[in-house]
Amino acid sequence: MTARERLLAALRGEPVDRVPIWLLFPYHRLGCYADVRTVPSYREVFGASRGRAVSLDRRHLSAPLFEPEVAVRSERTEEEGWRVEREAVEWRDVRLVAETRRRGDEVRVRKLISSEEDLRAFCRLPVETDPGRLSAALEAQLEAHRRERAELPAEFGATMLDLGEPIGVLYSRSELTEYPVWSLTADELVRGLLDRLMERLRVVYSFCLERDLAEVYFLVGSELASPPMVSRETFRRWIVPYARELIAMIHARGRLAIQHYHGQIREVLPDFLEMAPDGLHTIEAPPNGNCTMTGAYQVVGDRIALIGNIQYDCFRSYRPGEMREAVRALLEECRGRRFILSPSAGPYEPEISERMQANYLEFLEAGWEFGS
Repeated sequence: MTARERLLAALRGEPVDRVPIWLLFPYHRLGCYADVRTVPSYREVFGASRGRAVSLDRRHLSAPLFEPEVAVRSERTEEEGWRVEREAVEWRDVRLVAETRRRGDEVRVRKLISSEEDLRAFCRLPVETDPGRLSAALEAQLEAHRRERAELPAEFGATMLDLGEPIGVLYSRSELTEYPVWSLTADELVRGLLDRLMERLRVVYSFCLERDLAEVYFLVGSELASPPMVSRETFRRWIVPYARELIAMIHARGRLAIQHYHGQIREVLPDFLEMAPDGLHTIEAPPNGNCTMTGAYQVVGDRIALIGNIQYDCFRSYRPGEMREAVRALLEECRGRRFILSPSAGPYEPEISERMQANYLEFLEAGWEFGS
């Protein structure tokens, strides 16, 4: 089997010749990751991955969040020794401002939604749900997207679209000391916003699915409203119904879905069976999380392919031989189950140390040796 065939078979629950390996390396440049194909310190690892690991080329297509009459203005300025980045969102009598101030090592951040009053104002903003305007914005990106998809070697990987979930819009703009309180004081307001954001995403996902723009869809949202930040009941209101519908849309077109989750997953793990992704990345044991792989399989059985779970920090810190032993033990724990071997995160650093390079290579070698 090729790396691509192996990965897609594991996600479908079909037999594989060996455990798939996924380094989380995209094939094309992605803003949140290092450009592993061109950065010298990644070059040897990337070259070794071509024979043993799959590349899920994580891409994103952008579409307007608000209707055209909402003005979003950005500025950068200097004020009394501070470098200031400011974004203002304005519509009728609503004006919300996000601001980041930097001076030396000091950073001060004010989120766009910093109070319940801000939340109520934000929820008045008209979300863009017009299929024509959304489709026009997406259509303008198709040529570049299709060119990148054609450049990805067919045997090496698959295109993976990350289009978002409703909760991401709220979480990324909110003051996180206030955000959990709204699950108690403004739940109905938040759910109304999530419903409107879901209207927008139905159009975006439908556009991409109808044009067959990716084999895999990556959903990053479930960790943004889960225990211990909010209750499981809130997770079931703010996350589950939206993810379940998006994944059903993906499956209706014969495509695959991976959900991403960092942290304390044990309490909400049964809810992933209801959302029904093909893969779940990543299960984290203490101290980073609260669930072992064995414990996760006791809940999900073989209904979901579990993906993980060597911690990213271990790639920085392991001494020679430790990565090999960690991978061997992990593969023994998961032997005979639906499993895809991967790091928990990364590649974030613009440059990596010689130790980290060695650990990536040892990870690949051990995954290949013990994964058959």
